Formats: sequence, C-alpha cells, structure tokens
Amino acid sequence: MYYNLAQLLKEPTGSTRDYEVDDSFVGPEHGMDRAQGWVQVIRTHAGLLVRAELETQVNLTCSRCLDQFELKSRLKMEEESYPTPDPATGKTTESSEETGGVIHLDDQHLLDMTEVVRQYALSEAPIKPLCCEECLGLCPECGTNLNKEKCKCN
Repeated sequence: MYYNLAQLLKEPTGSTRDYEVDDSFVGPEHGMDRAQGWVQVIRTHAGLLVRAELETQVNLTCSRCLDQFELKSRLKMEEESYPTPDPATGKTTESSEETGGVIHLDDQHLLDMTEVVRQYALSEAPIKPLCCEECLGLCPECGTNLNKEKCKCN
C-alpha cells in the first residue's frame, strides 16, 4: 500500500488524490491479511491529511480452541503526515514520526499505508479472539477440540 505523492505536494492546499485499495498486509498474527476500500489524500498547508475507509479480513487464532478463523471489520481512519523535505521549497519540515503520527512519508514522497492499516486492524481485534461465542475450547486433560468431538475424559 504505497502511494507516490510527490506531485500532490507541489499542488495548492486542498488538492486531493483518491485511490482504490485491494491489497494484502501483514496482520496482527503476522499472516497475510486483506484490506479493500478507498484512501483519499488531501494536501494541507503543513502536509497531508489521509482519510480511508477499509474493510479488512484478518486471520486470528481462537483463544479457546486454537482454530484459525477470519474476522471482518470496517476501519475508518484519518491521519496527518508532514513531508520531509518539502519538494516545492526544498526545506525540511517536521516529519510524522517526530509528531507521533503513524503515517510515514519517505524521502521520495512515497506514502506507506501498510503499518497504519496493520495498527488499526490490531486495535479492532479482540484481546481474547473467539471463533464463536459458543466455543467449547480444548479438553484440559487430553487436548481434544470439544467443538469437533467429545472426549472420553469425563
């Protein structure tokens, strides 16, 4: 999820770029997850305002039965970034890293949305993910997945 914004940074305040997103990213459990939706980048006086609405499909592990399952969520984000250096003046300005932002714009003015999408997806994932509310988990004696079969321990 990289976007070249060098030209946008030379344009006047209020200029926009719209992008369709259908891409993979490394998710909360380090597997390849999916994001689909749109990203809008708006030129501001100090830098860039990035807005996005994405639907993500994140692969998680159930905390009870340890089976993999897919969690779908809708992410709305709005973040600011400040370019370094400014292509119009050549002057270096404060970067998003120095101001605590999560959007990174590199020296070639490429916007990297991968990390911000991963962080937003991580914030949407439950602390104890469950494949379903009725998940029975694993037998504490033999480790059988009680959702799939009954064990002979009890």
